[in-house]
Amino acid sequence: MAGDVPTSRRAVLLAIFIAFGEPLRSGFLFGYDMGVISGCLIMPDFISRFGQMAPDGQAYLSSSRQSVIVSLLSAGGAIAQAFTADRFGRRGSILFWSAIFTSGVAIQTGTTYSLVQLVIGRFIAGLGVGSLSAIVPLYNGETAPKAIRGTILVIYQVQIISGIFLSYLFELGSHRINNSASWRIPVGLQIIWGLILLSGMFFLPESPRHLLGTGRGDEARRVIAELNGVPEDDPLVVGIVEELDIAIKVENEGGKATWMECFSPRNAMWRRTVNGMMLQFIQQLNGQNFYYYYGDIFFESAGAGLSPYVIQTILGAVSVAGTLPALYYIEAWGRRKSLLLGASAQAVCALIVALVGHYCLAPSGTAVSDLTSRNRAAGGVVIAFAILQVFVFGTTWGPTPWVYLGESFPLRVRPKSIALGSASNWFWNFMLSFFSPRIVDKIGPLIMLVFFGMLVVGFFYVYFAIPETKGITLEEVDELYRSGIMPWRSAGWKPSEKHYRKDSHEGDEKGASGSGSEEVA
Repeated sequence: MAGDVPTSRRAVLLAIFIAFGEPLRSGFLFGYDMGVISGCLIMPDFISRFGQMAPDGQAYLSSSRQSVIVSLLSAGGAIAQAFTADRFGRRGSILFWSAIFTSGVAIQTGTTYSLVQLVIGRFIAGLGVGSLSAIVPLYNGETAPKAIRGTILVIYQVQIISGIFLSYLFELGSHRINNSASWRIPVGLQIIWGLILLSGMFFLPESPRHLLGTGRGDEARRVIAELNGVPEDDPLVVGIVEELDIAIKVENEGGKATWMECFSPRNAMWRRTVNGMMLQFIQQLNGQNFYYYYGDIFFESAGAGLSPYVIQTILGAVSVAGTLPALYYIEAWGRRKSLLLGASAQAVCALIVALVGHYCLAPSGTAVSDLTSRNRAAGGVVIAFAILQVFVFGTTWGPTPWVYLGESFPLRVRPKSIALGSASNWFWNFMLSFFSPRIVDKIGPLIMLVFFGMLVVGFFYVYFAIPETKGITLEEVDELYRSGIMPWRSAGWKPSEKHYRKDSHEGDEKGASGSGSEEVA
């Protein structure tokens, strides 16, 4: 096997450029919109245009309107990209969906008083960014060398959090403007991000696996050579192309892949697909997205003496700081340990926020002058543990489900399986953003008990169902699942054979123990 790291500094730099180039725009778009809508919900001009009028003549946004405005972005989902990822290629799909996203943002920015136009724009933008969120782990998983694949995929989460943080910074400055520019500027800036995505993708390579799968071998060899920093005729490139070509032929023998094949018992595909969907489901109900979407409103009741925009900016900065260690720990700890430690720590934080918030915070709407010392102290505790939970999320449950999603599926069904996992993310994002205001209206901070329960479920699900996939190629993941090893014993598992030999279609290939070429995986 070639070394466990890319063969030159140039290869490493190219891999990182790919990770920062494409997620910088698609992951960034995803995060930026999550953050920007949170601040809009408490801007006076936004409320006066899209809210309702109370009997006392004051405009307000009801919980139902908040739900519709926030959740329509998530309703776009991620399934649609599965129909374009193979037909247009990974790059072509990214270009197509970024154009859709940019159109949706333009519709939102151009609205004046029409709530319908606003939510239609958010739905169209959601189609674009939802599809991009599914292509990101697919593209990065297929282009990154295996030794740094986890790190490269973590960068996607770094960019999501960076987008959230930057949106908070813009709104920290714009919310003081006394007209529609207070929200149009931060919302409209997404048009610029979309245009950057459209232009930047012309400088990044197509996935070599997609190129080989569509019979474009010469292009695939050029990309593989560039990603690994070696000439096209280097034995490393020849070995990678041969192995991938054999793997693709084996995967394609059954004809065109169907959606039902994602749940086939062959090679434990159903387990992989369900695991990917479950991790995305649990990730969305960790509680952090509640803070991102409704934190401004939630923190107003904490009475901390700071503007909710300042608190959100602090929360965003902590989120970025929490995600950066994951670049190291995703490979040092592995996938399972990251998820188990993260679920445990976040569960403690969510429980404290729920109980302290319910029993010690003043009722929502209480004037600052009426807050007791107990209320103020409780507000500090709630904010502190909310920040700690977001930090832990950034290091563990933020990036790890995306890493797992990007490295768990064979090429044959990869676009569809990743689409299902991403669709799970977006569906539960929609459910969270739609129902959270209604639930908070009824039970207040006790909503965090829902997230506490999900984190407990997540801990046990990871322990009993999620195998360790650190440090193995995408092809070796097949052998891992076929081996039947229990997930809690999988951290010590080693691949035993060369994969997809020409004389075998299932497992049991004969080859040197643990051999295989370093690949762009």
